[in-house]
Amino acid sequence: MKNYSKIYLLTVFLLLFIAFQASAQAIVINAPVPADNPNLAGNSPWPAICAGNGGFNEYFVNITWAGTANAGNEFILELSDASGSFASPETLATITDQNTNTDFDTSFSIPLTTRGQGYKMRVRSTDPVRIGAESDAYNMYYMDVTSNLNISEAGDGVPPGSICSTNPIVLQVDNIANPETYQYSWYRSGTLLVGETGPTLNISQSGMYSVFIDYGPICTGSGNTDSNIVDVTIGAGGSGIAIAPPTRTALCTGDSETLAITITDPSWSYQWYKNDVAILGAIGSSYTVNAATPGFEADYAVEISAPGVCTERSEVVAITNADNYTVSRNNPANVVVLPSQTQTLNVSTTANSPTFRWFRNAVELVGETSSTLSITQEGEYYAEVTQSGGACTSSSKNSETTVAVAPASFELVADYASPYTSCVTTSMVLEVQTINAVAADGTTTDVTADLVDAFTYQWQRNGTDVAGQTGKSISLASNTENGDYVLTASLAGYNEISNTLPIQLLTSETITITSTSTVYCSASDIVTVSTTTDLTSATFEWQKDSVAVSSTDESLNISEPGTYRLVLQQDGCSLISNEIIIAPLDENLITLDPAGEIVLPEGTSRTVRANGGTAYRWMNASNDEMSTSDSVTFTEAGTYTLIASIDNCEITKQVTVSILDTFKVPNVITVNGDGINDQWIIPNLYSNKADVNVIIYNEQGEEILNEFDYNNNWPQSSTAFQKQNMVFYYKIRNASEVLKQGTITVIR
Repeated sequence: MKNYSKIYLLTVFLLLFIAFQASAQAIVINAPVPADNPNLAGNSPWPAICAGNGGFNEYFVNITWAGTANAGNEFILELSDASGSFASPETLATITDQNTNTDFDTSFSIPLTTRGQGYKMRVRSTDPVRIGAESDAYNMYYMDVTSNLNISEAGDGVPPGSICSTNPIVLQVDNIANPETYQYSWYRSGTLLVGETGPTLNISQSGMYSVFIDYGPICTGSGNTDSNIVDVTIGAGGSGIAIAPPTRTALCTGDSETLAITITDPSWSYQWYKNDVAILGAIGSSYTVNAATPGFEADYAVEISAPGVCTERSEVVAITNADNYTVSRNNPANVVVLPSQTQTLNVSTTANSPTFRWFRNAVELVGETSSTLSITQEGEYYAEVTQSGGACTSSSKNSETTVAVAPASFELVADYASPYTSCVTTSMVLEVQTINAVAADGTTTDVTADLVDAFTYQWQRNGTDVAGQTGKSISLASNTENGDYVLTASLAGYNEISNTLPIQLLTSETITITSTSTVYCSASDIVTVSTTTDLTSATFEWQKDSVAVSSTDESLNISEPGTYRLVLQQDGCSLISNEIIIAPLDENLITLDPAGEIVLPEGTSRTVRANGGTAYRWMNASNDEMSTSDSVTFTEAGTYTLIASIDNCEITKQVTVSILDTFKVPNVITVNGDGINDQWIIPNLYSNKADVNVIIYNEQGEEILNEFDYNNNWPQSSTAFQKQNMVFYYKIRNASEVLKQGTITVIR
């Protein structure tokens, strides 16, 4: 129990010690408070920050804290946003040299975008990491504008002094950049306009208007942004001028109407407006609108002006054109009158109760009183439209003229119905693609849709009619139909012939070649390439690597490797056979699995399989045939031969089989000359191998043997050993690793 009490007391002590150490590292940071600026005489701690006036922006705060700060600690003075939030604080100052001073002043400058009444400050430390208390909220403004504002209606920077208007106006701050980024206080005749804080003010009431930038209740007075005062009079004229109601507002051709102001005054000046544009010279108390003037239809108003009264403009009077109806041609300006075809002309109109008359070459077409006209003759056509209802009756307008012509000839264009390549395509459809009407001046009009089914057709091959082919298309599916095709077409005395379409279809026949072998063994070897196609009367050539090698041999005996094919000329096209690749003999085509020397543990067997040949013969050391299959099983040591055939070629490979030694590398030999254990004999796995290196060192580490293909013949004499039980060191390795190493004790 005593031991348990000691452990308990020790645990409590350790916990108290850890808590003490932790508290020793903690610090408490108080809220920063405004401090005196030592660079200004007679200054005192600031109650608010009004920076920027004259470029001034230097302030101080006092920072106090308690606890212990580490050597790398930094105190960072931070500023909240205008609402007092530290979600994204601004860094005002970073202090690195006050880690042992718990009461110090530091200077800072506020950001140029600071404007508001709710800014707070705090201090945080970095080592240890602590966040101090937040300060009270302060008015803080960076006053980048500290000169008088200008307000105007035009926004041109010129103080207007007074404005007289019958309608509401807008005043705007016009002499600072980005005026929308500030808040303002607008006044009318000394009264604050509550809620008006933007850079513009909509005014509908007379008064004396001014504005200044709102830098808060403390800083605004030192901003010096008071604007000019604008005396605004709204509706001061009060004369209620208007235009007397006219007799007519819809005028017909030849009509006129005089517009007059309802009241006049000798002191007034007048100006008449048409669609808000002043009419040059129209400065009397009345104005006459003449329907003979183009574009007379418009909105008219009169404006008065005089010293001491506001300029005033009347409501508009709209004058319209009673004859303002339209006549539209609904067909092309030029049409082609085709044989056996009728063209329809058409007009539309907005006239009231219209009537129609049609004219050809300025001569009326009697009885044609519809908005449409069917024609079969050449000529120049138009319709006369008369308005017989509404305010203006018996007024007429002509439609635009349509010129109808008969073709001098037709152009017939035939084409391939699908992509075509000579001697590649095996079937094709030819068809009428376009029919153009050709006028006397050479201009063409596409009339395919109108006439493609009206013509009669005949297809011709090499100048001769193709029997039964009288449609607008022809299908060709055999190389026996190759030739030059044209299409003749007839309609109402027109006889036309199309362009020529050459056709050279490839036969659907195939040529196949075979060879007696695909491997070329040697100059004495003959490989024959042939075909079952009858070449007796054909024009052909054998090609090696796409170059002709023979045009007379019906079968080809080749004497070198390459890619061979047969090209047969048939109906003007080259008919190409399959390709046969004759490769040179490559001994690597025959592979063994497993490859390399075969080592058999004594009393076991191993099967070796050959691949890549067409026939095999396995021979033993006595040249006796062991097998003709692709594999053989070995049970005895020796050198064996494989004769593998690839078509007519033979490849010989040898297989060496050895018996795995069961003894280990000896570490003792006796060189007493009795013929027993006189030499260092190592297993066959390491001896007599050209790729195995045997190295022997003496007791001093000097090489005394360094051989590849070691023949189990060390030492060759016993005279080199000067004393009993000499120790040597050996290392057996190949090109990449040490296979065996150890010591050899030589006993005399």
